[in-house]
Amino acid sequence: MTSPAGPLSGLRVLDLTRVLAGPTCTQMLGDLGAEVIKIERPEAGDDTRGFAPPFWPETKESAYFIGVNRNKKSVTLDMAKPEAQAILHRLLETTDILVENFKVGALAKYGLGWEQLKAKYPRLIYCSITGFGQTGPYAPRPGYDALIQAMGGVMSLTGEPNGSPQKVGIPVADLFAGLYGCIGILAALNHRNATGEGQQIDIGMLDTHVAWLANQGMNYLSTGENPPRLGNQHPNISPYQEFPTKDGYIILAVGNDPTFERFCKAFGQEHLLADERFATNPRRVANRDLVTQTLTPVMKTRTTTEWVEALEAQKIGCGPINTLKDVFADPHVNARNMTLEMDHGSGAKVKVIANPVKLSATPPTYRSAPPVLGEHTEEVLSGLLGMSAEEIAALRAKSIL
Repeated sequence: MTSPAGPLSGLRVLDLTRVLAGPTCTQMLGDLGAEVIKIERPEAGDDTRGFAPPFWPETKESAYFIGVNRNKKSVTLDMAKPEAQAILHRLLETTDILVENFKVGALAKYGLGWEQLKAKYPRLIYCSITGFGQTGPYAPRPGYDALIQAMGGVMSLTGEPNGSPQKVGIPVADLFAGLYGCIGILAALNHRNATGEGQQIDIGMLDTHVAWLANQGMNYLSTGENPPRLGNQHPNISPYQEFPTKDGYIILAVGNDPTFERFCKAFGQEHLLADERFATNPRRVANRDLVTQTLTPVMKTRTTTEWVEALEAQKIGCGPINTLKDVFADPHVNARNMTLEMDHGSGAKVKVIANPVKLSATPPTYRSAPPVLGEHTEEVLSGLLGMSAEEIAALRAKSIL
């Protein structure tokens, strides 16, 4: 039976994050059913509300902010003021998970550090997402996506062989940190279910970046040699790269020797199978420039569409290099329901990218659009804390809300 509320229904998250890594984590928790209360600065809010253009049409919100803040309630609080800190402590009494991405030690001055909270709220799961983690010589430093991509090694691997190092075109360091944070929280929830004990989760963006160096990291550890930049070529497989076609480009992914044999026999290149330089994947990798030079004129003989049809008929990995317009028009992407529209608090409709996790019994839910700044302040303070309209008005008069 499908649950309309999600697998994390009944859990409350206090979201003290902004920008991307932290909000990615808390949006995932919200999609899975948790109630997420996002604390924002009065008047200013999350920095990304102003990361524009583009703003979403007919709203005052950036497309950036809308992308990672659905299923959250926005409450404005000036945490520097004692009255706001007292409100946060009252919220913590019924909070399961706190997620924050302040600089190391910054929340302690508000009485909200892990060491200050763990005894008072022993079931609390406290996830800290920072650039460099809570320990080590770089811990005090701020973390930014491009900086982490540079320090984490991925920029040294990305780009053309004779070109400059390149960062990935999306903020992968932030995104991975948020997703690893969510994984840590789910593990901590399972531990708490068994023991009743909360814990801190220490996520450093540089740590998570090193973790996903994957095969390239292992290539270095096994040889002691820095892998070179290869453009769109694969470090361990050939041919596995982009090729020009008659009207554009295509990715050709020949994953093993039987697939290469099928390619050669189907497309008039059977003579290559008798050439020891092409005979096995290790030999093709050692002669990757020759492989590229040999196959490029072959790939230019057909259009991209013609190649996709012909290669798919041979069960050979391939695909066009889509623009984002192509991606969001793709029939498979649409069949998988990877976008949806939501009713925004401004009165406009906003389109967002859906959660990719497909759960058969407890799928992600989309209960509320990314909030207008402070949209739920009264609802949370009156509904959860029982504060009167007069008390709330007094806090507003003091610029606490």
